[in-house]
Parts: sequence; structure tokens; C-alpha cells
Amino acid sequence: MPSLKNLQIPFPIIQAPMAGGATTPELIATVSNFGGIGSLGAGTSAAETINQKIAEIKALTQKPFMVNLMVLTGAQSRDFDYAIPDWLADYYKNNDIEVALPKHPAQSFSEQLQVLFDNPVPIVSFTFGIVSSEQVERLQQLGTVVIGTANHPKEAQAWEQVGADAVCVQGVEAGGHRGGWLAESDADPLGLLTLIRQTKNCTSIPLIAAGGIMTAQDIKAVLTAGADFAQMGTAFLATDKSGVSDDYKNALVAAAQGSRRSETRLTRLFSGKLARGLVNDFLEDFAKFDNQFDNNADLPPYPQLNAMTTPMRAHAAKRQDVEHLSIWAGQGVSQVKKEPTTELLKRLVQDL
Repeated sequence: MPSLKNLQIPFPIIQAPMAGGATTPELIATVSNFGGIGSLGAGTSAAETINQKIAEIKALTQKPFMVNLMVLTGAQSRDFDYAIPDWLADYYKNNDIEVALPKHPAQSFSEQLQVLFDNPVPIVSFTFGIVSSEQVERLQQLGTVVIGTANHPKEAQAWEQVGADAVCVQGVEAGGHRGGWLAESDADPLGLLTLIRQTKNCTSIPLIAAGGIMTAQDIKAVLTAGADFAQMGTAFLATDKSGVSDDYKNALVAAAQGSRRSETRLTRLFSGKLARGLVNDFLEDFAKFDNQFDNNADLPPYPQLNAMTTPMRAHAAKRQDVEHLSIWAGQGVSQVKKEPTTELLKRLVQDL
């Protein structure tokens, strides 16, 4: 039976699997070759792209790495059953932005998962939902370690019940999308240390801690609390191997230096699912439509709203307009540094 322990990873550090181009094969290989676990955020990628990226990573490293997928039903990934909200349609009209929605709001999860059956990788993690025990077992039979994501102890229990090898417990401090799927995970979002403690009390599954981890001291704190690994995303975003744009990196560095855009907020406005990012004009101008913690709010759900805001974000990227980009970042953004990925890794492990 595969396990994280059997992989013999030298350092308890996982580079978080951030979708959207941030996790380049070079970043992943750099982290894995150093002695951590590099991760590919593949949830928004087509099956053929995932297959290609896996081949590129395997060419750069012989060490274990992880691929992450977003669990969506066929209907979720296939159907648009909401209209573009009036406030967003007005924004497009007022800014003369052409809107051409894709045929489907997201990639097919079943096709993405099939890639991992056909082209096995050392570690697979899942977010936004849960897979079946049969799917977990099939991956494990291929030698793949299976990791779930939880924002609430009940979600961690569910992953333990389907036979996952570990669970990433993601605290409210984390940047980007929250990975849970139960109503409880949004109703009263838990801080990371509280989430670790409560999950340890009701499960025996190995835990990966995520949310606001930026320094060696942070890693020590979550390991002391009972986690087996620390997963870090925001810390890697401004490093040289990250695939985010220079504008994105500069916005993070400016936030770390105390610019007026240094606050993070949980929001549904960009995608329909709660995610933490830097506050900007878009979040402020349309805040009244957000209703962050109301699952019944009149916003299209993920992935529909995510597809609907893509033209705005693409237009903003061309104009170098970070005020209308989703600058995902965790509450530890004040610790971001623009530096070589290897320098970050050296600093993280020197005191472990």
C-alpha cells in the first residue's frame, strides 16, 4: 500500500498545487529535487495538457511529485444554467469587453482522472469534493498516494472512510480557493491550528497543514500541532520558477511592503466559490453582490461564474490591470519575497 512515509521525502514541505499556470514543471521539479514535494495544479487544464505536463515534470525530476484535480460532477463541468449577472454584464458593456463564453464552464473531471489512471504519478490530491473508495483503490493499486482536502473535520473523516492515504487540512488563512465541499466548512471557517486539533481528535489519518504557512517557524508550529507536512502556496508565488505574471508577482511584493493593497479577503465574486485574494477595485466595487458565506446568494456557482469572469481577467491581464485580476494570496502575504525558488527552500529548511 502506498503512503507518504514510504516515499521518504527529506523535508516536510509541499509546494501547494495552485491551478491557472502558477505551478510550472520547473517549479515542481525544483521543489521535488530539493527534497520537498512539488505539485501541479491541474484542475483547470484539459486532459491532454495534464498528460503533457506530467511528461515534462518526469523529464525534469525522478523524485516524487503531486498532481491535483478539482472534483466536479458531469453537470457542474458541462452546463451553464445561470445567466451572466447584470452587474457583470454592465461592466463588460461599459468597458467594451467582448464576452465569448466557452461551450462548457470547466474541464471534464472524469477525463482528467483517466489521465492519472493511464499515466500514473507518485501522488494525487483532490479538492472541491470527494471521490469514491473504488477510485481511491484503483489509484493506490497503481502505486499512487491519494490525498484529500478538508476545511472541516467532517470532510477529513469522509476522506479517511474512502481510504485516502492523507488529508490536507486547509485553514481559513489559506490563499486561493477553499477546498471543502460540505456546508459546515463555509458556515464557520476554522483557523489552521484549530482545524488540526479538531481533526486529530476524530481521525487517525496523516495530516498535511495548509494556510498562512510562510516561514520555518510556521512549519515547526504545524508539525508540533500534529501535522506531518506543511503545504505552502503563497510563499512560492513570487519566486523565479512560479508561472504567474510579473504584474501578479509585483502586486504580492507590494502587499508585503505595505502598499494600500495589502489586505486579503474571502470572496465568491471571481468564481462563485470562496477564495482568498488581495482586495482590489473589483472586490470593492461589487462587494454588495458578494455574500461571501451565503451558499444561497444570487451568484452563479463555481465553475460557471469562474468562466463568466474570465473575459474580464483576460482583458485586465493584457492591460496590466491588477485591479481586475484575481490575485490569490493567503493571510501570510506580508512575508512574500521575490527570490529564487531555491533560496526560499534553503531558508525554510535551515532551522528545521
